[in-house]
Amino acid sequence: MTQIEQQIERFPTPAELAPHSVDTVVARMRAHHSSWLPSDGLAVFNGVYLTVTEEIGRRIERGVFPDARSAVTLDVLFAERYLAAVDASVAGRRPPDCWRPLMQYRHHPGVSPVQFALAGINAHIGHDLALAVVDSCHALGCLPADLEADFDRVGDTLVALEERIREDLMPGPDLLEIADPLTHLLGSWSLDRARDAAWSAARLLWSLRELPELADEFRQRMDGAVGLVGRCLLTPAG
Repeated sequence: MTQIEQQIERFPTPAELAPHSVDTVVARMRAHHSSWLPSDGLAVFNGVYLTVTEEIGRRIERGVFPDARSAVTLDVLFAERYLAAVDASVAGRRPPDCWRPLMQYRHHPGVSPVQFALAGINAHIGHDLALAVVDSCHALGCLPADLEADFDRVGDTLVALEERIREDLMPGPDLLEIADPLTHLLGSWSLDRARDAAWSAARLLWSLRELPELADEFRQRMDGAVGLVGRCLLTPAG
């Protein structure tokens, strides 16, 4: 199998990721939540992501998203990227490079919960979000620009969640004085910048849809680069 064929195999087609409902992906996340130990780094991220997916579902029901169909499609296809990575890891297959650091370090005692949470968000925003936008465009028969408003609303929810993560999971002030490298490490990553990069990547991938070899090469490079950032975020600090 060639490198490009391997890359195509790693990224399921939109048909394979056909959305059902937000409740479907929430139920799968809850199943993981009940089966993983709280100390598991992947469980930390899963709990965070479960919270934000439930909140997005509630906002869709309240009519915050003008086009409910496109919002559900983007939200579910986005979540499916994470769930597919988990399924691959559980089955002994290689997940995307962006998820490998979290899968490998999930039981490391020297990594703090906030590091696990941000490493998962980095993988999901930095890699999965751009692909989910492209998946959604194919599924809905639209252009990325047609999803920009939904993209921004989902991003706003994630930014609010990041603030909550830093407040709830960061060590107390006394520990932060001792663990200054951790403060510096976590302060070097920004969800806003990651979200902006994801939108640019989605537009670029869409423009490359008639050039599959270039698109696959770009996805591979993006996957590896996001994985490298994730590995840095998971540097043991204790």
